[in-house]
Amino acid sequence: MILSVDPLYAIAGLAVGLLVGLTGVGGGSLMTPVLVLAFGFHPVTAVGTDLLYASVTKAAGTAVHGVSGTVDWKIVRRLALGSVPATALTLLGLAYLGRHFDGTQHVVSVTLGVALILTALATIYRRRILLHFAPRFERVVPAQIRRWTILLGAVLGVLVSLSSVGAGALGMTVLLVLYPRLPVGRLVGTDIAHAVPLTLIAGLGHWAMGSVDGALLVSLLVGSIPGIVIGSLISSRVSDRFLQPVLAGTLLVVGGRLLL
Repeated sequence: MILSVDPLYAIAGLAVGLLVGLTGVGGGSLMTPVLVLAFGFHPVTAVGTDLLYASVTKAAGTAVHGVSGTVDWKIVRRLALGSVPATALTLLGLAYLGRHFDGTQHVVSVTLGVALILTALATIYRRRILLHFAPRFERVVPAQIRRWTILLGAVLGVLVSLSSVGAGALGMTVLLVLYPRLPVGRLVGTDIAHAVPLTLIAGLGHWAMGSVDGALLVSLLVGSIPGIVIGSLISSRVSDRFLQPVLAGTLLVVGGRLLL
């Protein structure tokens, strides 16, 4: 079966791709709310489709970081130890809820709203968070850092499976706190690399539950891939002082709208 490309969804993908390339904020923070609020998709369908969309775009980013040597695979494994089982358990719970109750839309909408608000706060206050917590974690023993990293992976597994949001701004902020001595570029590559199996497993789980729109997925990818490339190329020419407050404010408003 040949999947046609819807120009409107491709344009939405292009716009989100541009913002992702410009700001570095994960596409789930932007794409899923657009699909739910602007196009009226069921929240579960929006999350499932966005997860597979994210796995493709993150895989491309991981390839670039892998070639550049900016991925710490040890940290990726620690995160996956928490996120993979948490993702599987969350998907099983979501499938059970969908079969026996009529509450999946509410659960996903509330989780998405909370995740968006947390992402906005992490974007606004990241510098203050790092200044407060990073020095404290420099003195924590490695075994404890390992446990915190696995726990972070588990939290991300739950959040991403339910909302497709969390692996970007939230995960990156905590990684910067846990590993303050590692270069930022290496942590960015690590965060992106971990997002590939996380979003792929979660996305395939949603696919098995029938909550992925294949035609929508193709249309989004057609628009977003060039958008991310263009946004990344011009990102150095656009001031973060303007973009980040606007983006964070938008996420707060959208997150609040989903909770009401």
